[in-house]
Amino acid sequence: MKSLRSIPALCAFFVVAALIVAGCGSSSKSSSSSGAASVPAADAAVVAGNPISKRAVLHWMYVDAKGEAAQDPGAPVIVPTDPPEFPKCIAQVKKEIPTLAKESDAKLRTACQSAFTSYSQAVMGFLVTGYWYQGTAHKLGITLTDAQLQKAIATAKTESGIKTAAAYKTFLSTSGYTAEDISFRIRISTLYSKLLKRHPTSVTAAQIATYYNAHKSSYGSAEKLNVRMVLAKTQANATAAKSALQSGQSWDAIAKKYSIDPTSKDSGGLLTGITANQEDAAFSKAAFAAPLNKLEGPVKGQFGYYVFESLKKTPATQETLKQATPAIKKTLTTQNQTAAEKAVATLTASQWKSSTFCSKLFAITDCANYVKPPASTTATAPTTTPTPTVTSKGGTSKKGSSSAKSSTTSSSSSK
Repeated sequence: MKSLRSIPALCAFFVVAALIVAGCGSSSKSSSSSGAASVPAADAAVVAGNPISKRAVLHWMYVDAKGEAAQDPGAPVIVPTDPPEFPKCIAQVKKEIPTLAKESDAKLRTACQSAFTSYSQAVMGFLVTGYWYQGTAHKLGITLTDAQLQKAIATAKTESGIKTAAAYKTFLSTSGYTAEDISFRIRISTLYSKLLKRHPTSVTAAQIATYYNAHKSSYGSAEKLNVRMVLAKTQANATAAKSALQSGQSWDAIAKKYSIDPTSKDSGGLLTGITANQEDAAFSKAAFAAPLNKLEGPVKGQFGYYVFESLKKTPATQETLKQATPAIKKTLTTQNQTAAEKAVATLTASQWKSSTFCSKLFAITDCANYVKPPASTTATAPTTTPTPTVTSKGGTSKKGSSSAKSSTTSSSSSK
């Protein structure tokens, strides 16, 4: 269970009860679930006949913006809620961010639009998929009792260091959440976890052994060699370079004079930690077979003639299955977790996307009526995986990727 402080400020907005979903504060009548694609004016979307109100979206945009501003103490909370011209947003930016007070309305409008797109579409992704998770859980008979929910909330409070009612009240005040928001967020998060558990992520010893045998080279290292060499263009130059080295001239001087290898000619011909398949095949074969500290060559290779001296060999290594097991188990567990998440996402989308309709202003790719904007349009609708956020300074930024599966919460009133 994630702590209250660590989960991003985005949520789902529905409560499933006998497959009836709450209306998120919308005063309008919802579209029928039989397929009407129209969305009432007061709503941002309709999912299976149940509305997500614009009021709800604005509430969670505020919560997210407040969370973003909290990372920069003293920063204003700016939520662009008045598209398409954004007069209030522009006025607030000019008033509360002195460094932008003299910027043109056009530039600030662009920033407000970008912020609105980032916030609203991220919120919409969570609201929509939050409904999907609840609806699918209900269809599968997955339940969450009130006692289980209260226990999960208590655990989240403990993990967040919230030990008293007063501390919890302070948390709600500073975060913008309501108690109902937190309750429902954790409800959705818990239901999502239960959906994931239908796809076991445990790893067996046989699976680990199979993976080890298929990726054995990844759990060891090849023999390595340190060598000095001169790659000469002609055999005559290579012979001259060898003679000069035998007479006591330095590798630095000879490499600069004769070598055509750009990697090593300015470092005395030194190559460190090379493997047998890393260099010219003829050179590698001769260098790895040669005794140490003995000048050899010329050897004809693909790119010219080599004169070399092998300096140090590092033997190959190979981890045993036992040694590699912890890393392999972690890799396979991650793969299984990803597969489980994909399976849940595929199932929920197959059940609900066809009955999810969004208004144009709040459209995301999870909407059945989503239309991809023209290539020249800069504001695109992301999927629900990335979580774009907006700085309180009127620009846009990207936080670490978050998803509805780890950060779903519920609704209350709009701010």
